[in-house]
Formats: sequence, structure tokens, C-alpha cells
Amino acid sequence: MSTPGIDELPESFRSALGDLRRARPRHQALVEEIPAPVKLAPYAVALRAEVLEPSAKTPVHGPDRLRPAPEEPDMLATGRFILLHDPQGQETWGGTFRVVIYIRAELDADMGNDPLLAEVAWTWLSDSLDQCGVEHSHAGGTATRILSESFGSLEERRASNTVELRASWTPTGSHLGRHLEAWADMVCSFAGLPPLPDGVVALPHVRRN
Repeated sequence: MSTPGIDELPESFRSALGDLRRARPRHQALVEEIPAPVKLAPYAVALRAEVLEPSAKTPVHGPDRLRPAPEEPDMLATGRFILLHDPQGQETWGGTFRVVIYIRAELDADMGNDPLLAEVAWTWLSDSLDQCGVEHSHAGGTATRILSESFGSLEERRASNTVELRASWTPTGSHLGRHLEAWADMVCSFAGLPPLPDGVVALPHVRRN
């Protein structure tokens, strides 16, 4: 199946793409387009964001790539943003658009026993959407914490604690770019980067030596 050109897309989806292009996510989040899923809706666009250590430099190209590279910077958090569109609407969405996000960050290992970690992650999502003025409905998702410890020949590996957030919601207003900006801000906050909006709790992430 061939990919439709921009002129073949419905006006509603073209307008949504324009909103996303005009969005201004936080500069700490390195956002780029990635292949979108093809089975979830007739039309879709997907983006990925990565947040690296604040001291990390922008990747270089050309002759500089031939020089010995320093150690790879730590990735503090990563995320995906998918905007789905079905002109006919879907009952479970309650509309014709649906935003689907994923965020993953590695935290301090000693937070693994905090029973409120997942709840804090979900509460922060709701607060962030409100702070960015995102109009939405039918929000749902899951927050998962994963504590990993190594044994035997791998016991020297440090324990890791990862939090993952999967969520989706239905936009109910215009300004779809705000949804992208809110997601990028979430990724930065999961990485523990200041500043944060009032009332938002930062999730302490791992700082490697």
C-alpha cells in the first residue's frame, strides 16, 4: 500500500499536523518523527523524544564523526507520542482523534520500595495536562515500576528501578500542539529536569558516576 501524499489527507488531519509542527516543546527534549503505527487508525503520526544529561552536547556530523567520541551521554528519559485520527470516529475514543503516549525513565534504585511511585507518575500526568491547558476526555492508562536486581556472575551490575507510563486521551478542543508540548514536558520532568510547573512532583532519576 502506498503512503498518501499530504494533499490526499483529510483536511482535519492536515490541520492537526500543522498544529504539531507549530508546537514548541521544551528544548531539552530531542523530538523527532518516527514511523507511525498503521493498524490503530486510518491516519497517524508518531514522534519520539529523548532527554540526555544536561551537559551532553548535540551529536556531531561530518569530519567530527571520525574523531574519538567521548563516552555516550546518559539517557535520562525517553518517550513516544502518537496522534491517531479516524474521520468516522471510534466508540472507545469518544471522538475522531486519540493521543497515545509512552514515557520511560530510570530512577534511583532505593525508590523501588515506594508504593506511591506509580500513583505519583499518573497524578503528574493529570497535573501536567491541566497546567498546559490541554482539553481532553476519556483519559486512561497505566503506570508501572520495574525493579531489577542481578545475581551470580552478574551481581556486580547495579540494581535499577524503572518507571513506565502508558496513557491515552481524546482531544476535545483545538490547539493539538499543546498536547505535544505537554507530553514533551512530561518526558523532561520524568528525567528530573527543572523547572517544573507549580504543584508538580519531580521523579528523582539516576545520576551515574
